[in-house]
Amino acid sequence: MDTRLKYLTNLLTESYAKHEEIIKINSINLLNRKLIVDIVEKLRSLIFPGYFGKKNISAASVEYYTGYLLEELSFSLSEQIARALKHSGDYADLDDSVVAGKAKEISFQFLSKLPEVRAYLADDVSASFDGDPAAFSLDEIISSYPGIYAITVYRLAHELYELAVPLIPRVMTEHAHSVTGIDIHPGAVIGHHFFIDHGTGIVIGETSIIGNFVKIYQGVTLGALSTRGGQTLKQVKRHPTIENHVTIYSGASIMGGSTVIGEGVVIGSNAFVTKSVPEKTKVSVKNPELQFKPATSGKVVSVELEQTEFWDWMI
Repeated sequence: MDTRLKYLTNLLTESYAKHEEIIKINSINLLNRKLIVDIVEKLRSLIFPGYFGKKNISAASVEYYTGYLLEELSFSLSEQIARALKHSGDYADLDDSVVAGKAKEISFQFLSKLPEVRAYLADDVSASFDGDPAAFSLDEIISSYPGIYAITVYRLAHELYELAVPLIPRVMTEHAHSVTGIDIHPGAVIGHHFFIDHGTGIVIGETSIIGNFVKIYQGVTLGALSTRGGQTLKQVKRHPTIENHVTIYSGASIMGGSTVIGEGVVIGSNAFVTKSVPEKTKVSVKNPELQFKPATSGKVVSVELEQTEFWDWMI
C-alpha cells in the first residue's frame, strides 16, 4: 500500500476507536435499505395492482399474484423487522428465535392492515382528482403524482410505526422524501381524503394530527416551535392539529403542539401561524406589497394588494 494511504488508514481506524457511536462492526442486525425500498415497491404493487410490478394482470390470475407477493413480503419483511427489533432495548437480549417469532407476528399484523390502507388511499386518490382541475385521470394520479407516492409510503410506514417497529418506518418515509421532496414523519396521524398538491418542500412533523378532507400545497411546514429541549421533548406534542376541511396554501408554516387550526379554515400563502385559529376563518399575510423598478435607473413604484382581491384569487 502507498505510504500516504497507509497513513490515512491509520488515522481513520484511530477515529473509529474515538467515535464508536457512529460505527457498526461485527453486527449482524443492520437493516438492508435497498431491500426495504424493494418491500415498499412490492407493497405498492399490492395496493395498486396492475399499476406497478407485474402488468396485464388478469381476473383469473389476480388471486395467485396477490398470494405470491404476500408470501414474498412476509418472508423479507419478517427478516427486516427482526433485525430492527434487535435495536430496541426490549428485544436486544432475547434469543434470536424469540425475536424471529415476534417479527413474524408483527409482519402478519401489518399485512392484515393492507385492505384498510387501500381504502384510505382510494379516498386520497379521489381527493386528488376532485381537487385538481389539471388531473387527466385517476391513472395519471396513481402513476405520476408525487403526493400520492408520499402519502402511500406514509400510510404503510405509519402502520409499522403503530406496531412499534423501530427504524424501518423512518427508512421508508425518508426514501419517499428523497424521491418526492415531501417529508412526512411516520408518527403523524392523517385522516382520509388527504390531498397534497405539487408537494415539494412539505414537512409534516411526528406529532402532527391532520383531519379529513385537508388540502396542502407545496412548501408547507407543520412544525415545532422549538426543539432546544432535544430528547426531553420526545413524548411531548410538538406539532399542530389540523381539523377537517382545512386548506393550507404554499409556503405557509403552522407551528406548535398547542396550535389547533379549526374546521374549514383557509391559511394563505407564506403565513406564519403560531396560535390556534377558530373554525371557518381565513388567515393571510397583511397587505402584501409588490415593488416595480425599471431596468434602467428610475423611481420605485410600490403596489399594495387589497386583501379582498387576494382572497378572490386564492379561493
